[in-house]
Amino acid sequence: MSTTPAWPLTLYYDGDCPLCAREIRLLSRRADPARLQLVDISAADFDAAALGFRHRELQDRLHARFADGHWVSGVDATYWSWLAAGLGLARLLQWPWLRRLMEPGYRLFCLLRPHLEWLPHPDGARRCRDGQCELPKRRPE
Repeated sequence: MSTTPAWPLTLYYDGDCPLCAREIRLLSRRADPARLQLVDISAADFDAAALGFRHRELQDRLHARFADGHWVSGVDATYWSWLAAGLGLARLLQWPWLRRLMEPGYRLFCLLRPHLEWLPHPDGARRCRDGQCELPKRRPE
């Protein structure tokens, strides 16, 4: 990828994921819409096929697309979205040794993420659909 990205970056995130929603809340507060656009793949009108993906592919790994059509995913998508939002933490992801640690950690998070639905969601209303609210199932103690 060139050193000058084609902004804006469109980040495709799962708004039903409590941890993801917390990060997106931070990004949306910090980012200029001219640099970062956010698309919730859990929205009823979202069509993954229109992007050439299966919905499951987008749920299994973070994806983002630059204005020129270039796609990034995983830690790269995190790096570029943090950079777009002006988060200084983005610089850490440029360090090769930290990147080598982050990649397996990110893959582990992707495997565990579907099992974290019991965590509180920053937007409690997301637990309510069609006039019915459901609390996450309690984990065995």
